[in-house]
Amino acid sequence: MESYETEQREGLQNNAISKTVSEISVGEWLISMLIMIIPIVNIVMLFIWGFGSPDPRRNYARASLIWMAICIGLAVLFYGVVIALFFTVGGY
Repeated sequence: MESYETEQREGLQNNAISKTVSEISVGEWLISMLIMIIPIVNIVMLFIWGFGSPDPRRNYARASLIWMAICIGLAVLFYGVVIALFFTVGGY
């Protein structure tokens, strides 16, 4: 029983160490932000970071893609309502 608890503690310590090793430096974040400025490239990179090989930016990329999908959906809904109103008012 004691060896099992020791293995669990060592596993938790190894996870803590691996998290600090995979941290991204400030320079790498600056480059990532620069990539996010470039149209089309940013969407491609978000898909690569979010669903490609394990990357520390995975959660950020997935969250950004979710927000993009929500914004696109709201924009389509808004413009659909505006166009529908335009055609209904234009009939009079």
